[in-house]
Amino acid sequence: MEQHKEAEYRVEHDSIGTKEVPEDVYYGVQSLRAAENFHITGLTMHPEIINSLAYIKKAAAITNCEIGLLNKKKGNAIVTACDEILAGRFRRDFIVDPIQGGAGTSLNMNANEVIANRAIEILGGQKGDYSIVNPNDDVNCGQSTNDVIPTAGKMTSLRLLGRLKTELLRLNEALCAKAEEFNHVIKMGRTQLQDAVPIRLGQEFKAYSVAILRDIRRMDKAMEEMRTVNPIIGDFYLKHNDIFRVL
Repeated sequence: MEQHKEAEYRVEHDSIGTKEVPEDVYYGVQSLRAAENFHITGLTMHPEIINSLAYIKKAAAITNCEIGLLNKKKGNAIVTACDEILAGRFRRDFIVDPIQGGAGTSLNMNANEVIANRAIEILGGQKGDYSIVNPNDDVNCGQSTNDVIPTAGKMTSLRLLGRLKTELLRLNEALCAKAEEFNHVIKMGRTQLQDAVPIRLGQEFKAYSVAILRDIRRMDKAMEEMRTVNPIIGDFYLKHNDIFRVL
């Protein structure tokens, strides 16, 4: 009979006690508690918001090294961990539900723990040994959920809206082409479900294209507002705007 290997665990503790965490995962005790407490939709976080968190944590680590709040050994390990996340690794370790209490604290701590545990490994330690790299004191140094989550949300929205804008411009071009193609076609207009003044089918398609352009302008205005970030993250941005490429 086949023998199944028993799952191995490490013991982590937080302010309310201890908890067993699977040995092979990169999240920690606070992520696990959050996943259990806020099991609401069963969905996982969008990859783009995970990337946004990695950009923020990377910029914070570099800045904190420059001002002496974080030693370079830890800082470099955190930066490497963030780069690995940006390359698509550790997605399964972001386990918190998109709908959660605490205005995003669970997601912020999930990112902090994943980055810390990977940085610990890079430095030769064992996951869960937060004396080497601490999720709060090192990865989250100089930040709070109220800094990180609104900024990550804006960065994610900007990146996704940028893609949407590209597709809307393609749609506008297609509608304009159809407006020209159908410009010779005469059809009955309709008002209140009644026959009305005849119009060209091309005019209808041109109206669709104008509506798309109008909404793109509205979207551009909204996106410009999103480029304003919280003061602390704004300081990181001013120092390392090459990292915050989306802004």
